[in-house]
Amino acid sequence: MSLSKREFLQVLGAAGVAGMGLARHADADAATAEQALYDVPKFGQVSLLHMTDCHAQLLPIRFREPSVNLGLGSMAGELPHLVGELLLKKAGLRPGSAQAHAYTFLDFETASQRYGKVGGFAELATLVKRLKASRPGALLLDGGDTWQGSATSLWTNAQDMVDACKLLGVDVMTGHWEFTYGMERVKEIVEKDFKGKVDFVAQNVKTNDFGDPVFSPYVIKPINGVPVAIIGQAFPYTPIANPRYMVADWSFGIQDDNLQKMVDEARGKGAQVVVVLSHNGMDVDLKMASRVRGIDAILGGHTHDGMPVPVLVKNAGGTTIVTNAGSNGKFLGVIDFDVKNGKVADFRYTLLPVFANQIQPDAEMAALIKKIRAPYESKLAEKLAVTDGTLYRRGNFNGSWDQLVCDALMEVQGAPIAFSPGFRWGTSLLPGEAITRELMMDQLATTYSYATVTPMSGEMIKTVLEDVADNLFNPDPYYQQGGDMVRVGGLTYAIEPSAKMGARITDMRLDGKAIDAAKTYKVAGWAPVAEEAKNAGNKPVWDVVEQWLKAKGRVTPRRINTPRLIGVQGNPGLV
Repeated sequence: MSLSKREFLQVLGAAGVAGMGLARHADADAATAEQALYDVPKFGQVSLLHMTDCHAQLLPIRFREPSVNLGLGSMAGELPHLVGELLLKKAGLRPGSAQAHAYTFLDFETASQRYGKVGGFAELATLVKRLKASRPGALLLDGGDTWQGSATSLWTNAQDMVDACKLLGVDVMTGHWEFTYGMERVKEIVEKDFKGKVDFVAQNVKTNDFGDPVFSPYVIKPINGVPVAIIGQAFPYTPIANPRYMVADWSFGIQDDNLQKMVDEARGKGAQVVVVLSHNGMDVDLKMASRVRGIDAILGGHTHDGMPVPVLVKNAGGTTIVTNAGSNGKFLGVIDFDVKNGKVADFRYTLLPVFANQIQPDAEMAALIKKIRAPYESKLAEKLAVTDGTLYRRGNFNGSWDQLVCDALMEVQGAPIAFSPGFRWGTSLLPGEAITRELMMDQLATTYSYATVTPMSGEMIKTVLEDVADNLFNPDPYYQQGGDMVRVGGLTYAIEPSAKMGARITDMRLDGKAIDAAKTYKVAGWAPVAEEAKNAGNKPVWDVVEQWLKAKGRVTPRRINTPRLIGVQGNPGLV
């Protein structure tokens, strides 16, 4: 597939038109707005809808996009490493518009009040039905991180999301956080709940003993007479970023050679369109697109990047389209292919922001959600405190929700230092809103959320920070193993993201005094990946944070502890 400059500008133009429509109809009633905002002209014979990283959010939520998403080296100034006004300029979107709110952190409090909440499965169901009706044969692809991120998903062992996804009409899925429910539970869902309804694909998940595929590597489905292959790429670093004991019998990894084999095999079976449904993260997908031939598009997830326009990557076989559909149900991607002479000749791509106020919720999905939540409503709705500041979790170094968690861990457990994982999931709150148990659990709900207190030497503290920094800022995307920088409470430090491994972290201090490499410090944390932690008798982290919230009653705006940054001034991914 080869795109001319004119064709690529058509893609940019489509995004601009969508932005104008959203702004023009932002104050319309739901029925009128839905008709205007989400009327995407059909194109070609093959259509795919793409959602990813909803993190078990069945209801509409608030979600603040990052103000820090650093790109280094060749990625500096390139998507997805643009934030704020620079992102809007790159995508041709108007500041102050509804799409500006969807894609950036700009004026978050004001814009969130104006445009309302985003996402929601009842709202997504309406869009999916509408788009499938206008595009006969269209498939809905789910990029994973679907079964984790909420209290109800944790308490139902993911059954709430499994039932919701079946009703939503998901056709093909891959995974990441799904695997933290353990191998048996994942296989149970795939082999029973999904049988005959949802294809779970992952070409890079194999058994440790004989290297056999655990799941189907791909599926070929005909769409209007065109054979379409969907190849799964599960999160390659699951056993590193999450507890290995949960997937003890399985291996993961990037596996470009095997992916090339699967692409060639699917083409050999007649596939005229080949798409990879990926949970690699955007930078990894971009590198993969440059190395593997014959992929028409990579529909990506994991890094939560809402991509208003696709990136086109040249490789030895032609051009591959790379996209990412954001998170928390905020977006629904639509990609249409025009297939001629057995191959993709042209395409159109639109990423639709899901504004809950502008969409009529689907009655059937709303009823299922109500049924799912009914046994837990009083527990979910219990008010723990009120926040005086905006609470968010997203960005390379810290967020106010992360700071709150660190503050709670330190105060309740009597530790001068706290580490909180650099998770990208977690909903946002506006000043004056109540922190309910549900909203607290949106930040903490995993199957291994144990609170810990660990004695650590100053040398070990530096090692931890250096390791996480390399996971995030390694110049080779294939060595970036997921997540943002560990969030730190109490301790201050400086970081030079472009420095070599082992030399990024300097000037570590506690209460103004330099950290002594030989001295032992008490460090609070949570979500340990070591197997022994699950049998150590530690409290769930939500018990610790809930105790702190109830004692406070009203939470003052958090003073966010971010490191001193070296060598990135003027970076387009930093505001």
